[in-house]
Amino acid sequence: MDLGALSGLTVVAIDGPAGSGKSTIGRALASRLGLEYLDTGAMYRAVAFAAIRARVDPDDAERLRAIAEAMDLQLGPDGVVVDGVDATLEIRGPVVTQAVTAVAADPGVRAELRTRQRLWALERGGGVVEGRDIGSVVFPDAVLKVYLTASVEERARRRAAELDELDYDQVAQDLVRRDRSDSTRAASPLVTPDGAVEYDTTGVEVDRIVEDLAAMVEGRS
Repeated sequence: MDLGALSGLTVVAIDGPAGSGKSTIGRALASRLGLEYLDTGAMYRAVAFAAIRARVDPDDAERLRAIAEAMDLQLGPDGVVVDGVDATLEIRGPVVTQAVTAVAADPGVRAELRTRQRLWALERGGGVVEGRDIGSVVFPDAVLKVYLTASVEERARRRAAELDELDYDQVAQDLVRRDRSDSTRAASPLVTPDGAVEYDTTGVEVDRIVEDLAAMVEGRS
C-alpha cells in the first residue's frame, strides 16, 4: 500500500519491548482520545497459533506466509478469534510465546500483517496502534510516535501477572531472549523510531502516562 494513502490519518504509534506497558497504555490512550486500538503483537501471535494448529513448523517460511495470508482474524475488546476459534488465552500461553519469535521474524508474515495494519487504520481514519515496528516501518508519519521502556524486572513482573501459571524467572529469561531476537532480526527490527518520544514506564501510574501522551497528541493535532 502506498504510504500516501495514509496521509492525514490520526495515528498514534506505540513501540517498545514486551512488558513495557504498550497494551495497557495503548487501550487507555485510545479511550482517552476517542480512537480505536490495535494490538499488532496479537496479530503475530494469532499467526503462530494458526501455525501450531495446522502443525506447521514456524521456520517453514512458505507455509507460514500462506497461513498469514489466508487467516481469518477478528480482534476486538472481547478477545481474539482465529479462523473461528477463540484464541484469547492461548495466544498468551507459553507454547505460542515460544513460537512467535520465529513467526515475527519472517519477512513474508510481516509484509502481510503490515498491509492488514494499514488497512485497519485507513478504514477507521486512524487509531492507536502498538507493536515493535509501528513508528519505524508501518506508520512512519504518525501524529505521535512513542517508544515505551521499563526495567526488565518490572516487565517480567507485569508479564508473569497476566497468567497465574507463568513463572517470574522463566518470564524474565524469555523477555531477554525476545529482546535480543526482536532487536537483531533482519526484517523490521525493534528500534527507537526517528522522532519518537521515549518514555520509561517503570513505577509510573498508567493514568499519568496516558495524560502525558494525550497532551502530546492534542498539541500536535
